[in-house]
Amino acid sequence: MKTPTTRRPTSAIDRAEAVFKAVTAKPEAAPKPATPPAGKEMVSLRLDRDVLEHFQEDGPGWQERINAALRAAAGLEA
Repeated sequence: MKTPTTRRPTSAIDRAEAVFKAVTAKPEAAPKPATPPAGKEMVSLRLDRDVLEHFQEDGPGWQERINAALRAAAGLEA
């Protein structure tokens, strides 16, 4: 005699467990972006007003000029 095949291949408990697992499963974390080894980093820095005015008086590019002066003072010039 042939065993009857059911229209529902899984039991109600199996379906409930599958739904529960789908809802409670933690999503995979997205990979962290790689930080470039030599890049620029945004910082907050307090400078004397006259020092800031000195670098700003030549117009745009004052931040790069401050960076260059700091590199020279630290002995990091390329």
